[in-house]
Amino acid sequence: MAEKLRLQEQRDAPGPAWEFVHPRCARKRRDDIEEVEAMVAAGEAEIARDELVWLLSECPDFLEAHLHLGLIALEDEDPKLARGHFGRAYELGLRALEAAGSPRPLPYALAGNKPFFEAAKGLVHCLVATGKLTVAEDIVRRTTTLDPTDPLALAALVAAARSQPRHATRKELP
Repeated sequence: MAEKLRLQEQRDAPGPAWEFVHPRCARKRRDDIEEVEAMVAAGEAEIARDELVWLLSECPDFLEAHLHLGLIALEDEDPKLARGHFGRAYELGLRALEAAGSPRPLPYALAGNKPFFEAAKGLVHCLVATGKLTVAEDIVRRTTTLDPTDPLALAALVAAARSQPRHATRKELP
């Protein structure tokens, strides 16, 4: 059975703190993620996408692979696909949190937590872009409960969207 994403208390942190421990298969593929980042930077997003899909076939709980697929989908202007990848990474993180009894805090500053929070930011971005502000606010509430500093300014993304004038949809027009 494949190793799952899990949480571990970081005793050397100043005060209590929890960090995601990524599956062994993900840790072993760190170099692959660096290669994917180089491919994307070189304009080879299609090859990078294929590599990421292969990585996920070998390691389904690989948060960084989902995160990068979401980012590539955003670059391709496919917010629905991006939302799916960001949402999957976010969901995997929530499952690991629930399995550990929902411990807190989960600071973004710890390296193992960054892919989860960055996926949450991508998800919030996609939800805001598609007008699903209530769902985006729920994600902001959950993530700021885990790290109250809101280092990626998720609350500001939603607040900015809420402050924009709302345009009537076709169904609302007379």
